[in-house]
Amino acid sequence: MSIMDRFSMRGKVSVVTGGNRGIGRAIARGLAEAGSAIAIAARDENQTAEAVEELRRLGIEAIGIRADVSDREDLEAMAEEVGRALGPIDVLVNNAGIGMHANALTLADEEWERLFAINLEGVWKASQIVGRRMVSNGRGSIINIGSISGLIVNRPQWHSPYGIAKAAVHHLTRSLAAEWAQSGVRVNAIAPGYVKTEIASDEYEAYGHYWRDEVPMQRYATPEEIAPIALLLASDASSFITGSVIVADGGYTLW
Repeated sequence: MSIMDRFSMRGKVSVVTGGNRGIGRAIARGLAEAGSAIAIAARDENQTAEAVEELRRLGIEAIGIRADVSDREDLEAMAEEVGRALGPIDVLVNNAGIGMHANALTLADEEWERLFAINLEGVWKASQIVGRRMVSNGRGSIINIGSISGLIVNRPQWHSPYGIAKAAVHHLTRSLAAEWAQSGVRVNAIAPGYVKTEIASDEYEAYGHYWRDEVPMQRYATPEEIAPIALLLASDASSFITGSVIVADGGYTLW
């Protein structure tokens, strides 16, 4: 097997939650370009349909599934549907998430609970549900999308719930990696810095000095720069990597 063959995803099945936009969509496309069949699990069915059509034009099998990652029944149904339509799941990318700026003194319980239900509990539930199948099959790769917010306290915006949830995702990653290592299942995470997507374009303008100018590379990342890291972690090229949190932040956390 050549070194490039180790990056091939031919014959593999990958699930990307929140894969219909932003970083998730770029990851889904990257895995598809490497040959993987793709299932996108997300709430916005119209956006998912567009993403699936884009993937099918690459010549791979792709399906869209409406799923709320905070809902265990949705995730169980998703795993069953992927198995029927595409085959056993080889790769799970836990990308779905939400963010908010919040003052810790005034944040409502409902907002805290909603963020954790999606950003942490959703990762746990999806990993558990798909992980059971992977352990049974003796193989699999789970990739969690963390954040530099799980490593530092961001500024100038306050958003402690987001950072706390991402820090927990990083530790969840290490915990599952240790527990499932001898079962053939690898679990890793990517901690992006500021990635410019269409979702937060106004905020990027307002906070440009802190989010771009103070980065050693003095620019934002693009979703397409995160996708190759996911391909590395999904493929046999990273067969001896588990429990890692790979930081991709242009050097932001160096200061």
